[in-house]
Amino acid sequence: MPAYDAIVVGAAGGAGSAATYHLARRGARVLGLDRFPPGHDRGSSHGETRVIRLAYFEHPDYVPLLRRAAVLWRELGERSGKRLLHEIGVVEIGPPDGEVVAGVLESARLHDLDVSVLTPRETMDRFPGLFVEEGLAAVYEREAGYLDVESCVIEHARLAQAAGAELVIGEEMETWEVTGGGVRVRTQRGTYEAAKLVLAPGAWAPAVLGDLGVRFETVAKILYWYDAPRAEHTPEAGCPVFLYELPQGVFYGVPRVSERGMKVAEHTGGRLTQHPLHDRHRPDPDERARVDAFVERHLPGAGPRVLEQATCFYPMSPDAHFVVGLHPGHPEVSFAAGLSGHGFKFTSVLGEILADLAIDGVTKAPIGFLTVERAGVHS
Repeated sequence: MPAYDAIVVGAAGGAGSAATYHLARRGARVLGLDRFPPGHDRGSSHGETRVIRLAYFEHPDYVPLLRRAAVLWRELGERSGKRLLHEIGVVEIGPPDGEVVAGVLESARLHDLDVSVLTPRETMDRFPGLFVEEGLAAVYEREAGYLDVESCVIEHARLAQAAGAELVIGEEMETWEVTGGGVRVRTQRGTYEAAKLVLAPGAWAPAVLGDLGVRFETVAKILYWYDAPRAEHTPEAGCPVFLYELPQGVFYGVPRVSERGMKVAEHTGGRLTQHPLHDRHRPDPDERARVDAFVERHLPGAGPRVLEQATCFYPMSPDAHFVVGLHPGHPEVSFAAGLSGHGFKFTSVLGEILADLAIDGVTKAPIGFLTVERAGVHS
């Protein structure tokens, strides 16, 4: 018999740490491999906070997954003794017929979600830290907010180990292969064998899953924390998470939840990179100028001083939707990839799904729209 029931590659990232946790909780002998420790800042699962929302403008089929993800985040918080999910609300602003507002309302209609529609004046009266131009619309979801991203990963990894998982840090997978008895993973330090393999490659999807025929790309994005001394930019004063769809791009932010300041970034744009390990501190002056201009106009009293910044890597799929399932050529291998800059909120449920696929070869979760066989993902 192989030494392990499953090996998880990328076990210190969002989806990988969750998969290791769910496998261990189900009694599997699981080995988690990662070159970096849980909570590291070399991928896409860091930066203090991540937004979580149910009325999903990207595609209404994500909503059932989000409902389960929220349940699992609350359960993880209870098991860890930490509050990981903060429901401070999310307001999303844009043209009434744009992608964001119309998409939120469509998801809310299809799934009976509690979403309020606000005029620009109503939005500014309710949230005085935000400015909204005339002609835009706002939608507010009360049961939304943010996750403590590093703590989520660290707690998944810690509780996985408490449930019996073995976590090996500092080893990079060089190759994987399917053998007659399962799978074999080679690192620069050794060889490991298991019945099943779970791949959660994050920014390294182009190399790790190149045989899928999907054109994964990795985009470097900068996160900024601006000086925000006014109370109206804090959750205690009612400031929610916010997202704006504007002609200049899509921008989002989280109110000041720590001394780091108020986190603001551009979701659109970004710089393609082939080397995530060596591309962490190369600022894009045009992107910085767009974010500065957004803060100056739409967050009165915040900035212009940036207190801190960090680089996040978006592992993109061609259609910006996740690619999740069993490897079409190797049913011993399951994967979650191409989270495309909006996936962390799902990693709790993606971990559960990956455990299902590794143990049972099937999942009851509705992931049909995320399969590698779908139209458009190979474009």
